[in-house]
Amino acid sequence: MDRIICIAGPTASGKTALSLALAEALDGEVISCDSMQVYRRMDIGTAKPSPAERRGIVHHMLDVAEPWESFSVARFTQMAGPILDDILARGKTAVLAGGTGLYMDALIRGGDFAPCPQTGRRQELEALGERIGGEGLLERLSRVDPEAARRLHPGDKKRIIRALEVYLETGETITAHNARTGAIPPKYTPVYLGLDFSDRQVLYRRIDSRVDRMVEAGLWQEAEALLREGVPPDATSLQAIGYKEPLAALRGEISRQEAVDQIKQSSRRYAKRQLTWFRRNPGMKWIRQEENMDFSKVFSTAASEIPFFDKGK
Repeated sequence: MDRIICIAGPTASGKTALSLALAEALDGEVISCDSMQVYRRMDIGTAKPSPAERRGIVHHMLDVAEPWESFSVARFTQMAGPILDDILARGKTAVLAGGTGLYMDALIRGGDFAPCPQTGRRQELEALGERIGGEGLLERLSRVDPEAARRLHPGDKKRIIRALEVYLETGETITAHNARTGAIPPKYTPVYLGLDFSDRQVLYRRIDSRVDRMVEAGLWQEAEALLREGVPPDATSLQAIGYKEPLAALRGEISRQEAVDQIKQSSRRYAKRQLTWFRRNPGMKWIRQEENMDFSKVFSTAASEIPFFDKGK
């Protein structure tokens, strides 16, 4: 088993607090597995731990991209993979924490991603999509990769274009690529810890409380600042929960209270999707918290699941 701890769970479940405590106890460094915390100056809406909250513990994969950039799981693993290897080579513990299960799983798998060559093919497909729409793109994909086409919706043009791009660039369908790489054993063997609550309503109350704190901390001002610096309103980063709603309010499409309510509702739905993703992992050791469960008990339970915990310094 590698000295890697993966802390998973839905938003507002306490992943940051547990990652900090375990990193302190095990001479560790934290790798954030969050698809939004990679963006600079997007702090409040992503619940990014502040420098003070990090308590001097080294954090990686925070603030590594500009808000106007697109960021992918392939880019994440290309950047985070060498960091993870370096942490292990120095005899430290790597604590992976975050709610983006795709990023965490890809990093642990260490898999091969289909290439993204800068040949202009993607731009050609995007232009084609503007002309023939998602239905037309999906019909073209069905000719070469019917299995992938069955999985995708016409509105998911980004994934349809990606599947077509992989086939046109490599001659291999994305379905075949994923099957081939999925058969390769994971590169690492970590300890998986999942945080959840016995009562779902407790989690929902925590989510609501977090959103209220974000607003008090200046979420509206953060969203306005991103627009002022020239981040396009249709940038991927600004389509995230916690940003698209304030921007809609700033445009006068909804009230600020409606935006807050939408953030809370969307966050609850996202939490359900996160739990569905993480529950597919048979190796996940779940720590189910009660409403009044103190953190020392959470930490103690987590520590008991880590075989190398008593070797920490």
